Amino acid sequence: MLLFWRRRRANRRATKTNNYSSKTGNMELAIPNHFRCPISLDLMRDPVTLSSGITYDRESIETWIEAGNRTCPITNQVLRSLDPIPNHTIRRMIQDWCVDNQSYGVERIPTPRVPVSSIEVTEMLEKISAARRREDLEGCQELVRKVKELSKESERNRLCFIANGAASALSATFQAFAEHSPPSPSSSTKNVVVLEELLWCLPSFMPFDEETKSYWGSSSSLRCMVWFLKHGTLSARRNAVFVLKGLVSSDQLSLTKSLEIEGIIEALVKLIKEPICPATTKASLVVIFNMISTTPSKETLISSFGEMGLLSLLLEMLVDSERSACEKALGVLDGMCDCSAGREKAYAHALAVPVVVKKLLRVSDLATEMSVSILWKLCKNEKEEDGNALVEALQGGAFQKLLLLLQVGSSERTKEKATELLKMLNLKRDNLECIESIDFKNLKRSF
Repeated sequence: MLLFWRRRRANRRATKTNNYSSKTGNMELAIPNHFRCPISLDLMRDPVTLSSGITYDRESIETWIEAGNRTCPITNQVLRSLDPIPNHTIRRMIQDWCVDNQSYGVERIPTPRVPVSSIEVTEMLEKISAARRREDLEGCQELVRKVKELSKESERNRLCFIANGAASALSATFQAFAEHSPPSPSSSTKNVVVLEELLWCLPSFMPFDEETKSYWGSSSSLRCMVWFLKHGTLSARRNAVFVLKGLVSSDQLSLTKSLEIEGIIEALVKLIKEPICPATTKASLVVIFNMISTTPSKETLISSFGEMGLLSLLLEMLVDSERSACEKALGVLDGMCDCSAGREKAYAHALAVPVVVKKLLRVSDLATEMSVSILWKLCKNEKEEDGNALVEALQGGAFQKLLLLLQVGSSERTKEKATELLKMLNLKRDNLECIESIDFKNLKRSF
């Protein structure tokens, strides 16, 4: 098994050269064997030694250990300790060798940073908790900034913080400072900076456990996040919506409480109207989707979003947006069409039906299903004397697209809606409409 694993690793790296060619000739420089990792056979960048006495590159041996192995790959001895020890002597020898052979194109390997340990993380979190109890803003800010820097250094550090409960400790600290002195236009700069630093760290430690959710779901924490959504810096608004997304997507109680916070609807719509980055826009759409999908007072909420121009913003996004954003925008639009207030906004917008028809069979299977659902809700609930939605759908080529959808396959629920839509459209259809063949050029049949 060991031999097979090593051969497979060696084969994956077969295209990489293990020697260095001189810049001025055809001579090649061989890497000394004791500088190579026994697993990857490459030059070690961060040599570490196991309890068996064998030295490996840290990335390779950690991959071996994380796969569930508890023995040394070379000696097959059971490891007394799974913590690799940095081999500074070999590292300095490798660095000196790189410097001596710069003419062969060898670059000096920088001194690696030692990953943070569980003991260090625990001590750091205890100090943050102590600073919170003392209400020491400056001390807490310095410690949280250190957590942020260490978690950014490597994925291993980030996972170590998660495993030792960093999310819960930082969330408790955020709640405490938000409760004692919630931010406002007159808040002290120190208080806002500490809360912003805490807010920056939390998205890296998602998904949250139940204890962390309880801290974020408190009224003080939610009010503080909404304040940052409205008045914070660009990075603070970005991190706040990420945390809010992770919270409301998995905790119904927090979602209900967040709707009670004044100004949250305006803040979310503003993030779509004045986008910070694509990820922020999509996070805002996810939060809105969860809100309008689960709240009991759906009609009132959708009416509020409609009055703020959300439907127009969604249609603008759909005209030219990538797949993920398009799917999320269609999901929100589908939710808005559940209520009469949302449908009235769609009926009044000249682009609503044409844009939705355009997305049929062009983005993804999920986008097609949501587009069918939107059209079905608009056409079914339209007053018979109006019929504008049906006419606009026919003019956009919906009849032919729906026929093709039934042939290429979809979910049973979507087929039912498509069939019902075809019956409604057929009543308004006098003759076949022409459609753009480009809509179907990449379409593949399911059989």
